[in-house]
Amino acid sequence: MDLEWEQVVVDAAQPRGLARWWAQALDWVMVDESDEDCEIRPTPQRLPGILFTPVTEAKAGKNRLHLDFRPADQEAEVQRLLRLGATRTDIGQGKQSWVVLQDPEGNEFCVLSSRS
Repeated sequence: MDLEWEQVVVDAAQPRGLARWWAQALDWVMVDESDEDCEIRPTPQRLPGILFTPVTEAKAGKNRLHLDFRPADQEAEVQRLLRLGATRTDIGQGKQSWVVLQDPEGNEFCVLSSRS
């Protein structure tokens, strides 16, 4: 097999703004910033990245794909992300060990419990 995972593509109303938000949230770098697409990566040479592309329609419903993150300290990380502009959301998950948040454009992602 000769496949390499290049990136996850995220549709965005404001690709540049959302890319900057995620770059700050993940402490990643912007590797491509144009009027059409913006890409962030952990480092300029490290894959996979996240590519933000423009869309005109509003997000409707729960994401079919989302990202999960496992921090060293879940509560501290949730609070940091909330300060950056994330919001808590309920997608029907009930009481779980993870916290579901949304980025500024409403894309859900999870902050998992810390590893023991």
